[in-house]
Amino acid sequence: MQFYLNDLPVPLVYATHRIIRDCNLQFVELFGYEHEELIGEGFHKLYPKFDDFLRTGEMWQTNMSNMQTYNDERIMRHYNQTQFWCRVRGQSTNSEDPFAAAIYHFEPLNRVVEHKRHKLTDRQMQIITLVALGKKNHEIAAELNRSVRTIEMHRARAMKQISVNNAAQLIAWFEQQKKN
Repeated sequence: MQFYLNDLPVPLVYATHRIIRDCNLQFVELFGYEHEELIGEGFHKLYPKFDDFLRTGEMWQTNMSNMQTYNDERIMRHYNQTQFWCRVRGQSTNSEDPFAAAIYHFEPLNRVVEHKRHKLTDRQMQIITLVALGKKNHEIAAELNRSVRTIEMHRARAMKQISVNNAAQLIAWFEQQKKN
């Protein structure tokens, strides 16, 4: 039996080098575009900021190698410019070049998007998110292609800015932000 993207009940997209080549109706509805408006477009169109698109690409490039499935949670942008949380899972069909051909599943999350009350940078928030996912500094450094020392510095500055003293407090702060 053969399935087509439109036969499947979850938001799915097929992309090559982060360019949307095909997507199903559920994906189109999730983002509010017409199907034709998405085909041939880069994923950057769906991110609040271009830097978010670049940063996510760095993480996925590292983690989707060897045809592994990778997932994360991030904020995406709807056609009407509203933002929403989404869990994205992806898997490449090419172990040498993870973005050559991949399928992605987008799952909207019922979580409020908080517009920054804190003064953390996007990179600091990215590192806090990875800490909350249980990753160690050396794992985050490898994932982001940065030195362990750079990760430690970002993490320390973030912790100072939000007035937490340890990883447990940092994770608790992050979880509270997700609820707000």
